Amino acid sequence: MVQRRIGPADLVPGEPLPWDLFLADHSAGPQLRKGQIITDGTQLGRLLQLGLYVGAPDQPSVLRLLNEAAQRLERLLLDLRSESNAERDVRDIARELLRALEHDADIALASILLNQIAGSYAVRHCIETALLAMLVGRGMHKSHDELLLIGAAALTMNVGMLRHHDSFQDRRGPLNDDEMRIVRQHPQESTELLRCAGVDDEEWLSCVLLHHENDDGSGYPQGRTADEILQNAKLIGLADRYCARVSARNYRRSIVPDQALQHIFLDQGVPIDPLLGEQFVNLLGKYPPGTLVRLRSGELGVVTQRGAGHVHPLSDPLGAPLAAAELSQMTPRDTGDSQFAIVSSLHEDDAGMHFSMRHVWGDEARL
Repeated sequence: MVQRRIGPADLVPGEPLPWDLFLADHSAGPQLRKGQIITDGTQLGRLLQLGLYVGAPDQPSVLRLLNEAAQRLERLLLDLRSESNAERDVRDIARELLRALEHDADIALASILLNQIAGSYAVRHCIETALLAMLVGRGMHKSHDELLLIGAAALTMNVGMLRHHDSFQDRRGPLNDDEMRIVRQHPQESTELLRCAGVDDEEWLSCVLLHHENDDGSGYPQGRTADEILQNAKLIGLADRYCARVSARNYRRSIVPDQALQHIFLDQGVPIDPLLGEQFVNLLGKYPPGTLVRLRSGELGVVTQRGAGHVHPLSDPLGAPLAAAELSQMTPRDTGDSQFAIVSSLHEDDAGMHFSMRHVWGDEARL
Protein backbone atom coordinates (compact mmCIF):
# COMPACT_ATOMS: atom_id res chain seq x y z
CA MET A 1 0.00 0.00 0.00
CA VAL A 2 1.29 3.47 -0.87
CA GLN A 3 1.81 5.89 2.01
CA ARG A 4 -0.64 8.79 2.09
CA ARG A 5 -0.87 11.61 4.59
CA ILE A 6 -4.41 12.13 5.89
CA GLY A 7 -6.19 15.23 7.14
CA PRO A 8 -9.28 16.01 9.24
CA ALA A 9 -11.55 15.49 6.22
CA ASP A 10 -10.54 11.81 6.06
CA LEU A 11 -11.88 11.12 9.57
CA VAL A 12 -15.54 10.74 10.47
CA PRO A 13 -16.18 11.41 14.18
CA GLY A 14 -17.85 8.51 15.97
CA GLU A 15 -17.06 5.94 13.25
CA PRO A 16 -14.38 3.22 13.39
CA LEU A 17 -11.11 3.99 11.59
CA PRO A 18 -10.84 2.06 8.32
CA TRP A 19 -7.02 1.79 8.59
CA ASP A 20 -4.07 1.72 10.97
CA LEU A 21 -2.52 5.20 11.13
CA PHE A 22 1.23 5.84 11.53
CA LEU A 23 3.64 8.71 12.05
CA ALA A 24 6.00 9.31 9.14
CA ASP A 25 8.91 7.12 10.29
CA HIS A 26 6.73 4.18 11.47
CA SER A 27 9.29 3.43 14.20
CA ALA A 28 6.74 3.57 17.03
CA GLY A 29 4.16 1.40 15.27
CA PRO A 30 0.52 2.40 14.67
CA GLN A 31 -0.61 5.49 16.57
CA LEU A 32 -4.27 4.66 15.97
CA ARG A 33 -5.61 1.22 15.17
CA LYS A 34 -8.05 0.12 12.50
CA GLY A 35 -11.54 -0.06 14.03
CA GLN A 36 -10.71 2.41 16.79
CA ILE A 37 -13.28 5.15 17.42
CA ILE A 38 -11.69 8.55 18.10
CA THR A 39 -13.00 10.31 21.16
CA ASP A 40 -10.06 12.53 22.17
CA GLY A 41 -10.09 15.49 19.79
CA THR A 42 -7.04 17.11 21.40
CA GLN A 43 -4.91 14.01 20.94
CA LEU A 44 -6.10 13.65 17.35
CA GLY A 45 -5.29 17.28 16.57
CA ARG A 46 -1.78 16.86 17.96
CA LEU A 47 -1.21 13.72 15.87
CA LEU A 48 -2.55 15.35 12.73
CA GLN A 49 -0.16 18.23 13.29
CA LEU A 50 2.76 15.80 13.52
CA GLY A 51 1.55 14.03 10.38
CA LEU A 52 -0.56 10.85 10.25
CA TYR A 53 -0.20 8.41 7.38
CA VAL A 54 -2.23 5.50 6.10
CA GLY A 55 -0.26 2.64 4.57
CA ALA A 56 3.19 1.35 5.35
CA PRO A 57 6.25 2.22 3.29
CA ASP A 58 7.85 -0.50 1.19
CA GLN A 59 10.02 -2.92 3.10
CA PRO A 60 13.66 -2.13 2.34
CA SER A 61 15.32 -4.43 -0.15
CA VAL A 62 18.49 -5.95 1.29
CA LEU A 63 19.94 -6.40 -2.19
CA ARG A 64 19.20 -2.81 -3.09
CA LEU A 65 20.90 -1.59 0.09
CA LEU A 66 23.97 -3.69 -0.72
CA ASN A 67 24.15 -2.63 -4.35
CA GLU A 68 23.79 1.05 -3.48
CA ALA A 69 26.52 0.63 -0.85
CA ALA A 70 28.81 -0.99 -3.44
CA GLN A 71 28.27 1.85 -5.90
CA ARG A 72 29.03 4.45 -3.21
CA LEU A 73 32.12 2.55 -2.08
CA GLU A 74 33.53 2.27 -5.60
CA ARG A 75 33.21 6.01 -6.20
CA LEU A 76 34.72 6.78 -2.80
CA LEU A 77 37.72 4.45 -3.02
CA LEU A 78 38.64 5.41 -6.57
CA ASP A 79 38.79 9.07 -5.55
CA LEU A 80 39.99 8.63 -1.98
CA ARG A 81 42.95 11.01 -2.27
CA SER A 82 40.61 13.94 -2.92
CA GLU A 83 38.09 13.04 -0.18
CA SER A 84 37.71 15.60 2.58
CA ASN A 85 35.83 13.37 5.01
CA ALA A 86 36.55 9.79 4.05
CA GLU A 87 36.16 8.50 7.61
CA ARG A 88 32.57 9.74 7.87
CA ASP A 89 31.64 8.49 4.40
CA VAL A 90 33.07 4.99 4.89
CA ARG A 91 31.35 4.68 8.28
CA ASP A 92 28.09 5.66 6.58
CA ILE A 93 28.51 2.82 4.10
CA ALA A 94 29.33 0.39 6.94
CA ARG A 95 26.16 1.60 8.68
CA GLU A 96 24.11 0.72 5.58
CA LEU A 97 25.64 -2.77 5.50
CA LEU A 98 24.78 -3.25 9.16
CA ARG A 99 21.25 -2.09 8.42
CA ALA A 100 20.99 -4.75 5.69
CA LEU A 101 22.27 -7.43 8.09
CA GLU A 102 19.84 -6.40 10.80
CA HIS A 103 16.98 -6.46 8.33
CA ASP A 104 17.73 -9.95 6.94
CA ALA A 105 21.14 -11.52 7.45
CA ASP A 106 20.18 -14.62 5.46
CA ILE A 107 19.58 -12.59 2.29
CA ALA A 108 22.82 -10.68 2.85
CA LEU A 109 24.78 -13.94 3.21
CA ALA A 110 23.06 -15.49 0.20
CA SER A 111 24.02 -12.49 -1.93
CA ILE A 112 27.69 -13.37 -1.38
CA LEU A 113 27.30 -16.89 -2.77
CA LEU A 114 24.88 -15.94 -5.55
CA ASN A 115 26.98 -13.05 -6.90
CA GLN A 116 24.21 -10.52 -6.41
CA ILE A 117 26.34 -7.53 -5.39
CA ALA A 118 27.12 -5.20 -8.30
CA GLY A 119 30.44 -3.64 -9.21
CA SER A 120 34.02 -4.69 -9.82
CA TYR A 121 35.39 -7.77 -8.09
CA ALA A 122 37.66 -5.62 -5.90
CA VAL A 123 34.75 -3.61 -4.50
CA ARG A 124 32.36 -6.58 -4.23
CA HIS A 125 34.96 -8.50 -2.29
CA CYS A 126 35.36 -5.69 0.27
CA ILE A 127 31.57 -5.44 0.70
CA GLU A 128 31.26 -9.20 1.13
CA THR A 129 34.14 -9.37 3.62
CA ALA A 130 32.65 -6.51 5.64
CA LEU A 131 29.23 -8.21 5.73
CA LEU A 132 30.64 -11.51 6.95
CA ALA A 133 33.03 -9.95 9.48
CA MET A 134 30.26 -7.78 10.96
CA LEU A 135 27.87 -10.73 11.09
CA VAL A 136 30.38 -12.85 13.00
CA GLY A 137 31.18 -9.86 15.21
CA ARG A 138 27.50 -9.44 15.97
CA GLY A 139 27.35 -13.12 16.95
CA MET A 140 30.20 -12.40 19.38
CA HIS A 141 28.09 -9.60 20.93
CA LYS A 142 30.43 -6.83 19.88
CA SER A 143 29.04 -3.32 20.34
CA HIS A 144 27.39 -1.34 17.57
CA ASP A 145 30.35 1.04 17.34
CA GLU A 146 32.82 -1.85 17.17
CA LEU A 147 30.80 -3.48 14.38
CA LEU A 148 30.93 -0.24 12.39
CA LEU A 149 34.70 -0.08 12.91
CA ILE A 150 35.08 -3.69 11.68
CA GLY A 151 32.94 -2.88 8.65
CA ALA A 152 34.86 0.31 7.85
CA ALA A 153 38.22 -1.47 8.08
CA ALA A 154 37.06 -4.33 5.85
CA LEU A 155 35.67 -1.88 3.28
CA THR A 156 39.06 -0.15 3.02
CA MET A 157 41.44 -3.08 3.56
CA ASN A 158 42.54 -3.25 -0.09
CA VAL A 159 42.41 0.39 -1.15
CA GLY A 160 46.20 0.42 -1.53
CA MET A 161 46.00 -2.01 -4.46
CA LEU A 162 42.50 -1.24 -5.72
CA ARG A 163 43.64 -0.36 -9.22
CA HIS A 164 45.64 -3.59 -9.49
CA HIS A 165 43.10 -5.94 -7.88
CA ASP A 166 40.88 -6.54 -10.90
CA SER A 167 43.83 -6.94 -13.29
CA PHE A 168 45.18 -9.67 -11.01
CA GLN A 169 41.94 -11.58 -11.59
CA ASP A 170 42.80 -11.87 -15.30
CA ARG A 171 46.06 -13.69 -14.66
CA ARG A 172 46.18 -17.29 -15.85
CA GLY A 173 49.45 -18.01 -14.09
CA PRO A 174 51.15 -17.02 -10.84
CA LEU A 175 51.84 -13.37 -10.06
CA ASN A 176 55.31 -12.12 -10.93
CA ASP A 177 57.72 -10.65 -8.37
CA ASP A 178 56.55 -7.06 -8.86
CA GLU A 179 52.89 -8.07 -8.50
CA MET A 180 53.64 -10.11 -5.39
CA ARG A 181 55.40 -7.06 -3.93
CA ILE A 182 52.21 -5.02 -4.49
CA VAL A 183 50.15 -7.70 -2.74
CA ARG A 184 52.48 -7.96 0.24
CA GLN A 185 52.73 -4.19 0.65
CA HIS A 186 49.06 -3.36 0.19
CA PRO A 187 48.12 -3.38 3.91
CA GLN A 188 50.74 -0.69 4.56
CA GLU A 189 49.87 1.22 1.39
CA SER A 190 46.19 1.13 2.35
CA THR A 191 46.94 2.40 5.87
CA GLU A 192 49.02 5.31 4.58
CA LEU A 193 46.41 6.23 2.00
CA LEU A 194 43.68 6.24 4.65
CA ARG A 195 45.76 8.53 6.87
CA CYS A 196 46.20 10.94 3.96
CA ALA A 197 42.40 10.85 3.44
CA GLY A 198 41.77 11.96 7.02
CA VAL A 199 41.19 8.64 8.81
CA ASP A 200 42.75 8.95 12.25
CA ASP A 201 41.06 6.07 14.12
CA GLU A 202 44.09 4.01 15.18
CA GLU A 203 42.15 0.77 15.67
CA TRP A 204 40.65 1.05 12.18
CA LEU A 205 44.10 1.68 10.72
CA SER A 206 45.61 -1.20 12.71
CA CYS A 207 42.93 -3.61 11.47
CA VAL A 208 43.76 -2.65 7.88
CA LEU A 209 47.51 -2.96 8.51
CA LEU A 210 47.26 -6.33 10.29
CA HIS A 211 44.51 -8.20 8.43
CA HIS A 212 47.03 -10.46 6.61
CA GLU A 213 49.18 -11.20 9.66
CA ASN A 214 49.15 -14.74 11.14
CA ASP A 215 49.55 -15.91 14.72
CA ASP A 216 52.76 -17.81 13.88
CA GLY A 217 54.44 -14.79 12.27
CA SER A 218 54.08 -16.10 8.70
CA GLY A 219 51.85 -13.25 7.53
CA TYR A 220 52.62 -9.84 6.03
CA PRO A 221 53.62 -7.03 5.87
CA GLN A 222 55.40 -7.09 9.27
CA GLY A 223 55.41 -10.73 10.38
CA ARG A 224 53.53 -9.97 13.61
CA THR A 225 52.62 -12.83 15.99
CA ALA A 226 49.53 -13.77 17.98
CA ASP A 227 49.39 -11.21 20.79
CA GLU A 228 50.48 -8.41 18.46
CA ILE A 229 47.47 -8.87 16.15
CA LEU A 230 44.11 -7.35 17.07
CA GLN A 231 41.23 -9.82 17.26
CA ASN A 232 39.23 -7.68 14.84
CA ALA A 233 42.09 -7.76 12.32
CA LYS A 234 42.09 -11.57 12.57
CA LEU A 235 38.30 -11.56 12.12
CA ILE A 236 38.57 -9.45 8.94
CA GLY A 237 41.39 -11.64 7.64
CA LEU A 238 39.38 -14.83 8.11
CA ALA A 239 36.31 -13.31 6.43
CA ASP A 240 38.58 -12.13 3.60
CA ARG A 241 39.92 -15.64 3.00
CA TYR A 242 36.51 -17.28 3.10
CA CYS A 243 34.92 -14.77 0.71
CA ALA A 244 37.86 -15.08 -1.68
CA ARG A 245 37.33 -18.85 -1.86
CA VAL A 246 33.57 -18.78 -2.47
CA SER A 247 33.83 -16.10 -5.18
CA ALA A 248 34.58 -17.00 -8.79
CA ARG A 249 37.77 -15.66 -10.33
CA ASN A 250 38.55 -15.30 -14.02
CA TYR A 251 41.15 -18.05 -13.66
CA ARG A 252 39.18 -20.51 -11.48
CA ARG A 253 35.73 -21.51 -10.34
CA SER A 254 34.40 -20.58 -6.95
CA ILE A 255 34.62 -23.20 -4.21
CA VAL A 256 31.39 -24.49 -2.64
CA PRO A 257 30.94 -23.27 0.96
CA ASP A 258 31.49 -26.53 2.85
CA GLN A 259 34.73 -27.16 0.94
CA ALA A 260 35.81 -23.52 1.43
CA LEU A 261 35.60 -23.92 5.21
CA GLN A 262 37.53 -27.18 5.01
CA HIS A 263 40.25 -25.52 2.93
CA ILE A 264 40.66 -22.77 5.51
CA PHE A 265 40.82 -25.10 8.51
CA LEU A 266 42.99 -27.73 6.85
CA ASP A 267 45.52 -25.24 5.50
CA GLN A 268 48.30 -26.11 7.90
CA GLY A 269 50.39 -23.16 6.72
CA VAL A 270 47.93 -20.59 8.09
CA PRO A 271 46.86 -21.10 11.73
CA ILE A 272 43.31 -20.17 12.74
CA ASP A 273 42.38 -18.41 15.96
CA PRO A 274 40.33 -21.15 17.73
CA LEU A 275 37.64 -18.76 19.04
CA LEU A 276 37.10 -17.13 15.66
CA GLY A 277 37.13 -20.49 13.91
CA GLU A 278 34.40 -21.73 16.22
CA GLN A 279 32.34 -18.58 15.59
CA PHE A 280 32.61 -18.97 11.82
CA VAL A 281 31.57 -22.62 11.90
CA ASN A 282 28.64 -21.92 14.23
CA LEU A 283 27.41 -18.98 12.19
CA LEU A 284 27.86 -20.32 8.66
CA GLY A 285 27.35 -24.03 9.21
CA LYS A 286 28.06 -26.48 6.43
CA TYR A 287 25.43 -25.03 4.10
CA PRO A 288 24.93 -21.27 4.62
CA PRO A 289 22.12 -19.36 2.86
CA GLY A 290 22.72 -19.18 -0.88
CA THR A 291 24.28 -22.67 -1.09
CA LEU A 292 22.96 -24.68 -4.04
CA VAL A 293 22.23 -28.28 -3.01
CA ARG A 294 20.87 -31.59 -4.27
CA LEU A 295 18.19 -33.25 -2.10
CA ARG A 296 17.51 -36.93 -1.66
CA SER A 297 14.16 -36.31 -3.40
CA GLY A 298 16.10 -35.52 -6.57
CA GLU A 299 15.24 -31.83 -6.41
CA LEU A 300 17.85 -29.13 -6.69
CA GLY A 301 17.40 -26.18 -4.37
CA VAL A 302 18.95 -23.25 -2.55
CA VAL A 303 19.43 -23.00 1.23
CA THR A 304 17.42 -20.02 2.52
CA GLN A 305 18.16 -19.83 6.26
CA ARG A 306 21.06 -20.37 8.61
CA GLY A 307 20.77 -23.44 10.76
CA ALA A 308 17.08 -23.98 10.05
CA GLY A 309 17.40 -26.71 7.43
CA HIS A 310 15.20 -24.87 4.92
CA VAL A 311 15.79 -25.39 1.19
CA HIS A 312 13.74 -23.70 -1.52
CA PRO A 313 13.25 -26.05 -4.52
CA LEU A 314 14.56 -24.82 -7.86
CA SER A 315 13.78 -27.97 -9.86
CA ASP A 316 11.39 -30.90 -9.95
CA PRO A 317 12.53 -34.36 -8.70
CA LEU A 318 13.96 -35.12 -12.15
CA GLY A 319 16.13 -32.02 -12.02
CA ALA A 320 14.14 -29.97 -14.56
CA PRO A 321 14.28 -26.24 -13.62
CA LEU A 322 11.06 -24.69 -12.33
CA ALA A 323 9.58 -21.70 -14.12
CA ALA A 324 9.77 -18.31 -12.39
CA ALA A 325 6.03 -18.35 -11.64
CA GLU A 326 6.37 -21.77 -9.98
CA LEU A 327 9.36 -20.76 -7.84
CA SER A 328 7.40 -18.21 -5.83
CA GLN A 329 4.71 -20.78 -5.02
CA MET A 330 6.98 -23.59 -3.82
CA THR A 331 6.97 -24.75 -0.20
CA PRO A 332 10.44 -24.82 1.41
CA ARG A 333 11.76 -28.31 2.07
CA ASP A 334 12.66 -29.25 5.64
CA THR A 335 15.98 -31.08 5.42
CA GLY A 336 15.25 -32.72 8.77
CA ASP A 337 12.78 -34.89 6.85
CA SER A 338 14.82 -37.80 5.49
CA GLN A 339 13.30 -37.60 1.99
CA PHE A 340 14.54 -34.00 1.71
CA ALA A 341 17.95 -34.51 3.31
CA ILE A 342 20.83 -32.70 1.58
CA VAL A 343 22.91 -35.14 -0.46
CA SER A 344 25.55 -32.66 -1.59
CA SER A 345 26.31 -29.03 -2.30
CA LEU A 346 26.54 -27.98 -5.94
CA HIS A 347 28.67 -25.56 -7.87
CA GLU A 348 26.54 -23.07 -9.84
CA ASP A 349 28.02 -24.33 -13.13
CA ASP A 350 26.98 -27.90 -12.32
CA ALA A 351 23.52 -26.93 -11.06
CA GLY A 352 22.74 -24.99 -14.23
CA MET A 353 20.16 -22.92 -12.35
CA HIS A 354 19.48 -19.27 -13.13
CA PHE A 355 16.93 -17.61 -10.89
CA SER A 356 16.08 -14.33 -9.24
CA MET A 357 16.61 -14.16 -5.49
CA ARG A 358 13.30 -12.27 -5.33
CA HIS A 359 11.44 -15.42 -6.39
CA VAL A 360 12.92 -17.25 -3.40
CA TRP A 361 13.22 -14.63 -0.63
CA GLY A 362 10.46 -12.23 -1.77
CA ASP A 363 10.46 -8.45 -2.14
CA GLU A 364 13.22 -7.95 0.43
CA ALA A 365 15.55 -9.51 -2.18
CA ARG A 366 14.41 -7.37 -5.12
CA LEU A 367 17.02 -5.54 -7.15
